[in-house]
Amino acid sequence: MQLRDYILRRLMVLPFLIIGVSIVVFTLTRVGGSPIGIYLSHEMTPDEVLEIEQRFGLDKPVWVQYLQWAKGVLSGDFGWSGISAAPVADVFPLKLAATMELAAASGLVALFLGIFLGTFAGARRNRAPDHITRIVAVSGASLPQFWFGILLLIVFWANLGIAPIGRSDATVFASINHPTGLYTLDAILAGSPRAFWDAIWHLMLPAITLGYGATAIIARMMRSALVEELQQDYVDAARAKGLAEKLVLKKHARRNALVPTITVIGLTFGFLLQGTITVEIIYRWPGLGRWMAASVVRGDQGTLMTYVLFTSVLFLIVNLIVDVVYANLDRRVTLGK
Repeated sequence: MQLRDYILRRLMVLPFLIIGVSIVVFTLTRVGGSPIGIYLSHEMTPDEVLEIEQRFGLDKPVWVQYLQWAKGVLSGDFGWSGISAAPVADVFPLKLAATMELAAASGLVALFLGIFLGTFAGARRNRAPDHITRIVAVSGASLPQFWFGILLLIVFWANLGIAPIGRSDATVFASINHPTGLYTLDAILAGSPRAFWDAIWHLMLPAITLGYGATAIIARMMRSALVEELQQDYVDAARAKGLAEKLVLKKHARRNALVPTITVIGLTFGFLLQGTITVEIIYRWPGLGRWMAASVVRGDQGTLMTYVLFTSVLFLIVNLIVDVVYANLDRRVTLGK
């Protein structure tokens, strides 16, 4: 199957998958309770509560409420955010930009360190570098994220005072415009090195905390795949031709070892977005994760449904990208099969 046809077919299926996910999640949230609480105050009478239910259609069957919500989504109306006291459509892009910046920074940390450590360990199997990398990988996969984040916070913020919390310094933030909501990119567009390094400095600890676990997973996968590839006949043939060991590793073994690792990398990025909840709470990062945690406590279903819809689309798109990259790395893979 041609790449274009495969992508078009997957994109045609995408809306049906999103609809299925939204139906399940909407039904479960409504079964858990009515979202009317975000519209109420202690001074309201029962008649006023009934009026609000009728105004927002909360007195109707669940399937009617779902159709009303879906109609609103298609027109760009995602409901009201009770915790932000503003429309979800106005608040969501700001929170999304903060989380995407954190997830991207964490993903870069995990990607480069994971591939480097995995390659470094796999090329030195059963030697000291391999054992050290195993310890790093196992600890990264085993340490609870909240514990690791608090540990870094105690050491670098509370004791040493060299790492900030939050997303930026208020003075620096006010010194530049924010057209994209991504502080690092906004600083580059504004031509402000001070703002750029301030954004990087604030990103440092949250990105390390979030990316450490993903680094461990990628490194372990890369190491295992590379060890397996280095035992293949084509590697022995390349060595027999007189190729330098570095060329054998970089041009032959590592490329093939990346094939199974790519799948892990793609899925890891999606999980990084979901894993931001703990990190954002610890470091006071004003992103989707912290917003979602507050919305769960308040029963803010409009915010929750928007988050679920976004993550569903994200995972489906990431899976599509992973499949395409996988097929390009391994020509034996046939798209659509």
